[in-house]
Amino acid sequence: MNTAHALARELLQIKAIQLSPQRPFTWASGLRSPIYCDNRVILSHPALRRLVVESFAELSKAWEPFEVIAGVATAGIAHGVLLAEALQRPFVYVRAKAKEHGRRNMIEGELPAHSRVLVIEDLISTGGSCLSAVEALRNAGAEVVGVAAVFTYSLPEAAAAFAAASCPWLALSNYETLIEVAEKEGSLLESDIETLRAWRQNPRVWSEAHGG
Repeated sequence: MNTAHALARELLQIKAIQLSPQRPFTWASGLRSPIYCDNRVILSHPALRRLVVESFAELSKAWEPFEVIAGVATAGIAHGVLLAEALQRPFVYVRAKAKEHGRRNMIEGELPAHSRVLVIEDLISTGGSCLSAVEALRNAGAEVVGVAAVFTYSLPEAAAAFAAASCPWLALSNYETLIEVAEKEGSLLESDIETLRAWRQNPRVWSEAHGG
């Protein structure tokens, strides 16, 4: 079993990812969805936490050399810190917006000029929040070598957004792999699998059809 499949299986087992095609979740954005992902749960499971860090370390080789690791607030911070410790690299994190007091920082930590930076995110849905962090780092004079995430919903919207921003990205596991694992384990009906695949093609249309 490769890393993507192993991680997808573990995320389902610890309920970091939950699938509910018949009773959709409501996201903070108001969208209705048959999947909910909270990778913060990983932090409570040492063996899985180690797998994620080791997998990030291996994945990061694709972007060497880089000097700094940046976590996207808030969920990407812990994973970024763990990776920075494993690789012995400096760490910063990027807020969703600048503080309204003090130094009014959006980037916290010491970011040397012209640093090559690898961005760590926990989850990529549309890519909006992550690309805002990329933009902030670029505006601060950094060169973003890429983005690495724990999991992605594999939405076409995200792929288009990253391409438009000329920002390479990779994820340790992804939506299609997750569905393959769930299907193999027989935990979902065939109609549920079809529902999950239909949602990924157009989440907004699917949401509207399901009361979102």
